[in-house]
Amino acid sequence: MSFGISWKGGMRMVPGLLLAAGSVHAGPTPSSHRESPFVTETPKVDATDFYMFNSYEAGRDGYVTLIANYIPFQTPYGGPNFFSLDPEALYQIHIDNDGDGKEDITFTFNFKTNERDITLNIGGVNVPVPLYNVGLIGPLANNTANLNVLETYSLSVTYGDHDIGQCCPIRNAVTGEATFKKPADAVGNKTFNNAYEAYARNHIATINLPGCAQNGRVFVGQRKDSFVANLGEIFDLVNLNPVGPVNAKPNSLDDSNVTSLILEIPKSFLTHGNEKVIGGWTTASLPATRVYRKNPTFNVPAYEYGPYIQVSRLGMPLVNEVVIGLRDKDKFNASRPRHDQQFGVYVTNPTFPAILNILFGVSAPCTPRNDLVAAFLTGVDGLNKPAHVVPAEMLRLNTNTNPATGGIPVKPKGSQNYLGVLGGDLAGFPNGRRPGDDVVDATIRVAMGVLIPGAGNPNGCAPSGLLPYTDGAQCTDQLFDAVFPYLKTPVVSSPVH
Repeated sequence: MSFGISWKGGMRMVPGLLLAAGSVHAGPTPSSHRESPFVTETPKVDATDFYMFNSYEAGRDGYVTLIANYIPFQTPYGGPNFFSLDPEALYQIHIDNDGDGKEDITFTFNFKTNERDITLNIGGVNVPVPLYNVGLIGPLANNTANLNVLETYSLSVTYGDHDIGQCCPIRNAVTGEATFKKPADAVGNKTFNNAYEAYARNHIATINLPGCAQNGRVFVGQRKDSFVANLGEIFDLVNLNPVGPVNAKPNSLDDSNVTSLILEIPKSFLTHGNEKVIGGWTTASLPATRVYRKNPTFNVPAYEYGPYIQVSRLGMPLVNEVVIGLRDKDKFNASRPRHDQQFGVYVTNPTFPAILNILFGVSAPCTPRNDLVAAFLTGVDGLNKPAHVVPAEMLRLNTNTNPATGGIPVKPKGSQNYLGVLGGDLAGFPNGRRPGDDVVDATIRVAMGVLIPGAGNPNGCAPSGLLPYTDGAQCTDQLFDAVFPYLKTPVVSSPVH
């Protein structure tokens, strides 16, 4: 298989695609945790990470898994109000299956939060309790009598433009219901009798997909954050040794959870014609107008109405944090991939390599960075570039896993390389993104020129991307699971007794 760009030092060039997006402006930062100023005011619609990969659970090689994580930095001791999703928001996962930069399939999640108003008889008076729960929950999904806040959601699929396309409901393939239950957050081991994972897995549902003979699967709930980054030292002017070792620093997110929207969809449902490369991204939108009430209630704290406005967007990791300039971060969150050429200067003239040059004296590749333009907007030749493509930022995945037809076989947990394509594992980032791909390390190396062929570029600048750049926090097999929903059990605050 040819990639169209040469490599040095035994590293393959493909990682540049995603890395370009994530490292063009400032390599090692969290994937999308608090990535723009305005979204920090509405953390319930802040997308932290987006994953898209060929399912590697045994027997599921005909499927693609899509994961959109929201609400960053969830501490396991974050009560008494935990981490519900916004019932006024639209949470969406978009798929472009013909390379034109426009969504062809959109999955939409709508959430509903019900306050149960549990009361206790105190001196002959029924008084509402102040807590999330008043007793044990689970292990079955319907064992919620002691849960004071119950979340449910509906799921639909839209074909074509997500605003005006044909929308169809998605139903539970077993019960026929159009309403799905979201498990309660991981309050602690006592609440779930040390069996939270069993309770959470009872919320995995098989779903019918309109016009598709195969079923899919869905899970929505709290998970351990699988993103790995050494945040503290990164944001302190990269206060670390940028060339290693790769496992000497802490993962700042090791005790954090996120809320995950996870779908497993047949490849045949996502692809179009002979094109096997798909692009994907997630967005969240809110009503244009919010009016605060003088006498708010739990169910109606404010009035929200008007057309939906996109306020969060995430495809490739690290784009808004480290590629887009501060003044345009909110604009990027509100934009669609088809309009990404307006942000082109951040790719062709990235600032992150210059920052590392100032801080550490390492060589910065010359501009314009045409290597990053190809990687950031189109996909990589021979790996995950559509036959006909309009430049647009999104995560791209080659869904062909049949080696007999030039496909890229999936790799199960235990055989994946944490550097993805840079580590010789073509099934990993930037060919999609798996939970075990260390996108920070890969992104830094691409930003510093690992994709530039030969000893330098045509202008004679020698790139330093072949150095083993790292933030020191390393992904390992212990941070993700081998089966759906792939992300691990949330971290809890109370120990097992």
